[in-house]
Amino acid sequence: MKLAILSRSSRCYSTRRLREAASARGHKVRVLDTLKFSIDLQQGEPDLFYGGKRLSDYDAVLPRIGASITFFGTAVIRQFEQMDVFVANGSIGISNSRDKLRCMQMLARHQIGIPATTFVKHRADVLPAIERVGGAPVIIKLLEGTQGVGVILADSVKTAESIVETLQSTQQNVLLQKFVAESRGRDIRAFVVGDQVVAAMRRTAQGTEFRSNVHRGGLTERIELSDQYRETAIRSAQIMGLRVAGVDMLEGEEGPKLMEVNSSPGLEGIEAATKLDVAGAIIDYIAAQVDFPELDVRQRLTVSRGYGVAELRIPEGSEYVGRSILDSGLRERDINVLTLNRGSTVIPNPRSARELQAGDRLICFGKLESMRDLIPVRARRARRPKIKKLPRGAGREEPGKRS
Repeated sequence: MKLAILSRSSRCYSTRRLREAASARGHKVRVLDTLKFSIDLQQGEPDLFYGGKRLSDYDAVLPRIGASITFFGTAVIRQFEQMDVFVANGSIGISNSRDKLRCMQMLARHQIGIPATTFVKHRADVLPAIERVGGAPVIIKLLEGTQGVGVILADSVKTAESIVETLQSTQQNVLLQKFVAESRGRDIRAFVVGDQVVAAMRRTAQGTEFRSNVHRGGLTERIELSDQYRETAIRSAQIMGLRVAGVDMLEGEEGPKLMEVNSSPGLEGIEAATKLDVAGAIIDYIAAQVDFPELDVRQRLTVSRGYGVAELRIPEGSEYVGRSILDSGLRERDINVLTLNRGSTVIPNPRSARELQAGDRLICFGKLESMRDLIPVRARRARRPKIKKLPRGAGREEPGKRS
């Protein structure tokens, strides 16, 4: 395998370990500075230049894209994707994870446990938002930040209000998040590669520091994850669209509370804590995918005229409740069920004998017109009647007049 590692620094621990692991396995590997690429666009011929010269062919690309170059870095990755080169973490996945608001929106949609979180822009909405997440103390986060930078703990509502106002005055977007007190300055980093957690550690903050990041002096220890924490980490990475990810979770009273999904997780802390060859696991996974790569269904399945991917919901009282997929008549309508979502359970490629239940969500590929006919009309919310404002002075009693 010929592998390109995109990194601004060939000497940093993570890049060096990945290069060593690839070389030790007999692969050809080169570290390429992300900012030295040029992107050429022509009809039917996407191309890349590096250092002014046409880039040679690569079997796979492993991005290590820093937050400061997300825009250009994802553009380079997107070009590799258009050239049908396997990319360990795609452009969409990296973009999803870098925006903390977008990340939380996607995870909440898929019933992943997260701390109560709110996003506000108007100054008058700050105090009500703090109350909705449980009041002080409250965590304030910049939408883009790494290694604990831009994460602030406000002990009082007044302090929180002042911090948010200051940050917003500098055009910074911030999240307000419930402080999970029972985590006691600890969190879990699960390192996901493909559909496996290859290593996990607990990080504990030191002294008065509430952030447990290794770069903040947090202590680490190897741990074995329960099935609940393992499944949460894997599902979160998949929801983001990442094949290699560091998933950070708090240990809440009701189970894992996901904090962040990192698309360029560092290897130094996790390898030191677990004594595991995490870099080797990443390289082995990439090599296996090069031989049998996954396809991007968004680009492959939606190019046929009149066909596409859609979600069908089975509401209570539907004629499909109690029927099997085979007996539903979907296949006769040229509709194929790719995935069945039932609560928090995902059933890929469900068998034709599986019985449908109310609340099921089916991800299907087929004729869009046929699927459109099957989607039930959503019940519209009853709108409150608008109250017309009276002209100034109307309805007031004139002095001396009573009815």
